[in-house]
Amino acid sequence: MLALGGAWLPPVAAQSGSPREELKRFFTLSVAEEGIVGAGMYLVARTGVIDSVFAGLADRDQGRPVTGATIWHWASITKTFTAIGVMQLRDRGLLSLADPIVKFVPELRAVHNRYGSMEAITLRQLLSHSSGFRSPTWPWGGDQAWHPFEPTEWSQVVAMLPYTEILFPPGSRYQYSNPGVIFLGETIRRLTGDEYEVYADKNLLDPLGMYSSYYDVTPYHLRAQRANNYYLIDGKTQANGIDFDTGITTSNGGLNAPLADMAKYLRFLLGGQGGLVRRSTLEEMWRPVIPVGQPGAGNGERASVGLGFFITEYPGGVRLIGHTGSQAGFRSFFWLHPESGTGIIANFNTSPPSEDAGPEVKPGIQRIFSGLVQRYVIWLQSEAR
Repeated sequence: MLALGGAWLPPVAAQSGSPREELKRFFTLSVAEEGIVGAGMYLVARTGVIDSVFAGLADRDQGRPVTGATIWHWASITKTFTAIGVMQLRDRGLLSLADPIVKFVPELRAVHNRYGSMEAITLRQLLSHSSGFRSPTWPWGGDQAWHPFEPTEWSQVVAMLPYTEILFPPGSRYQYSNPGVIFLGETIRRLTGDEYEVYADKNLLDPLGMYSSYYDVTPYHLRAQRANNYYLIDGKTQANGIDFDTGITTSNGGLNAPLADMAKYLRFLLGGQGGLVRRSTLEEMWRPVIPVGQPGAGNGERASVGLGFFITEYPGGVRLIGHTGSQAGFRSFFWLHPESGTGIIANFNTSPPSEDAGPEVKPGIQRIFSGLVQRYVIWLQSEAR
């Protein structure tokens, strides 16, 4: 058992019942209070699922309840799969993290870089969101019905490159970047000859037995399990439709999967299932590279980004590894505590509309995310006693 000692504990009001039951109670009540149509959460260990809780509906009009088989969109959590794909190729000797991205995507030489040569921007910097590329995929538009959800063709991305600039000296600081991960996905495609989705299916999803997981449009045989997603506008929910196409940005945010499949992914990360990369490679990915600002944190925690994953360290030695996702109405997160071999993962199908890119979420969802992580840490401490 993990001795957490004097680990940071957030100010959570005392509740009757066990810490795990309080975690589940907070989840269920918060979903109702925030007007979320449906949500699901798992607690996972190396050996399997510890506990689960589901609330509300996967599809309001059809009256379908949320279950472990409900298929959610995971948005930017897809980035962690892409990062593992890059590390697989590194471990196979096909690339080095010190390689310049223009070695694989020479079109990036057209980007305006006032700080020097594009040869200086490396795969490591792209993985750690320190390359200097902007945050959003689309720098313009997106406010008209005829605009695509995301760029649908690589040629559209290339057309924007002469009008793209590097915002700061590469490697000097953190800036969450969706385009940077798209360039990593393109690197995988060019090195392997497989489209990103094909590579991911053969080398990431299938080896873990994630057979109900896929990218973008839902296969017919899984459509009955797919969650709809909703915007919450003036207290009313507006359905967005079952599917949307992430286009050329699939490697950045195109994954759809049920919690039952994502539990297999967390088990792999925790060391209990699969072998996509060596454990030493995962530990390398979880070492801090660049500090991340966390406005309003104020509890002494330190946030940083590694290679494709975010790291939060609390006073007392509690270290959590994870990522969040935000696209259309879906909001998701997972956090791992490698020392205890446990993790928490959740997805919500309702949020206020937002044009924000990156890992940020709106206040109501942020309150739930923070409250769940707080109670997860308390549960960890209770299990360590």
